[in-house]
Amino acid sequence: MFTDFIRSALVGTIVTCTSVLAASSEPLSDDIHMAFEEGQLPGLHGAIVDFKDQRIAEVYFKGEDQRWGEPIGVIEHGPETLHDLRSVTKSVVGLLYGIALSEGKVPGPDEPLYAQFPQYADLAAEPGRDRILIRHVLSMQMGLEWDESLPYSDPRNSEIAMERAADRYRFILDRPIRNAPGETWTYSGGATALLGKLIEDGTGMSLDDYARAVLFDPLGIDQFEWIAGADGRPSAASGLRLTLPGLVKIGQMVAQNGAFDGHQVVSTNWLDQMLLARVTIDQWSKYGYHWYLAETGGPLVAIAVGNGGQRLTVQPNVGLVVASFAGLYNDPESWRTSLKIVLEFAVPEAKRLIAQ
Repeated sequence: MFTDFIRSALVGTIVTCTSVLAASSEPLSDDIHMAFEEGQLPGLHGAIVDFKDQRIAEVYFKGEDQRWGEPIGVIEHGPETLHDLRSVTKSVVGLLYGIALSEGKVPGPDEPLYAQFPQYADLAAEPGRDRILIRHVLSMQMGLEWDESLPYSDPRNSEIAMERAADRYRFILDRPIRNAPGETWTYSGGATALLGKLIEDGTGMSLDDYARAVLFDPLGIDQFEWIAGADGRPSAASGLRLTLPGLVKIGQMVAQNGAFDGHQVVSTNWLDQMLLARVTIDQWSKYGYHWYLAETGGPLVAIAVGNGGQRLTVQPNVGLVVASFAGLYNDPESWRTSLKIVLEFAVPEAKRLIAQ
């Protein structure tokens, strides 16, 4: 639920360091294993901590798992195991939108939303809808009625209702206007679905095929699954499944200003736009274009989170990338495990290495 996602954006900040450090992944991995065995990290399926291009921890655990809401039993998780990202998928779509924009295949942030959907001219004619721009979709400030506070097993949850609608895009665009665009932040899988549709329309490719071509292949990610909804379209809001090392590669690319293995995968201009705070959510978190930004008072910390304890944390100025998977789906306390990996293991170890 989105309130849990907000809380899970809290993160500590570490100081800048310019030296190159030699580190073994064993001590921190042992600490995480011990904490898991002691019951301090419930539901954890795996975690990777990279610091200054070095892996300082990588751990995996056996546990019950799901595939987009369907139980798949107890899984022996490992580096090749595909795992639900849930709403981390949204942040991946944010990256894909930037790539498509640099190719001139999707409308820019200041373009009107409803003009991109001429098939819904009746909705576009309704007063006030012409004020909603693409940037309001990217920052989840459309002002349309949307409620994901209910469990994702509840058909009244707006994302679930969207998935069950005969036409998901009409369902989203037909929501009543509750606020002026840009006035309030409302967590919305519908916003991500619209971005996915714009990407597909502009590129002439399915979302998963486009992701493979422009993001996954350049990053060397050869294992993924993008689950489709009832309409056969890949679920932009929550359907992506990656391995943990695959997710870390996305974090590494973000930490390296959009570059990976000597190639510019995402433009630095888009990363600057994407990771610019557009709205303050609460005392801990701000939001950019489909990425959370921790309110630390210090260097940028970019965060992607998903139901059940999925999390990617990136602090570019020091090269810290932390990714974790967990199986606490629909558990209101699921954020605690992934946040503990960052605050009680990754950040203290990075500080210790800096101090050496």
